[in-house]
Amino acid sequence: MILKKWEQLPESLQKDEIKPYYDILKKKRLSLFFKRLFDIVVSALMLIILSPVFLILAIAIKLDSKGPVFYRQKRITQYGKEFRIFKFRTMVQNADKIGSLVTVGSDSRITKVGKLIRKCRLDEICQLIDVLRGTMTFVGTRPEVKKYVDAYTPEMLATLLLPAGVTSLASIMYKDEDELLKGAEDVDKTYIELCLPGKMKYNLKAIEKFSFFGDIKIMFMTVFAVLGKEYKDE
Repeated sequence: MILKKWEQLPESLQKDEIKPYYDILKKKRLSLFFKRLFDIVVSALMLIILSPVFLILAIAIKLDSKGPVFYRQKRITQYGKEFRIFKFRTMVQNADKIGSLVTVGSDSRITKVGKLIRKCRLDEICQLIDVLRGTMTFVGTRPEVKKYVDAYTPEMLATLLLPAGVTSLASIMYKDEDELLKGAEDVDKTYIELCLPGKMKYNLKAIEKFSFFGDIKIMFMTVFAVLGKEYKDE
């Protein structure tokens, strides 16, 4: 994982608020190298091991509702680059055109199979493809759509110094985010004003304390969180 020179960053990231975070990461180039090496090796192995699960989910999704197996929404990753994320489709086709860009717990757009997939947290395992490609990493700030990135403060943009992640401490602490948004009159506004700032506190802190083994710890915490363990803010 290569960190560009400061002068090579997009102008939108060459801000005073971002420089302290850049300087922290610049001193951890070796950890960033091992982070990328780990991403490649582990994602490739997991894709092979989980291939039967992928096949079962693909068949179930196709039999349950019309539409593609994967949901390829545009998201933002490292340096503000746009990419099309891999997610198993859990909602009706064109769901993003008939509702909010975030999902609430009782969202009527979620399919029957989709409810089960989301409950078991399986909709995002295909992001192993993104990790292998390098558009994502195992641990990092969750990728947002451009609409929400446009709402970032200059300091929040520091999270774009690294690739978007499959999981993070923010993801663990906000694992029931859809329930938090349930009942909101304006879901997008509530997400931007309430959830996003809270999640970004964790994401920015993660950059300040970044280490390769710290990432490994968060991966294990994610597994335990999926199994039901609750974590409290320190």
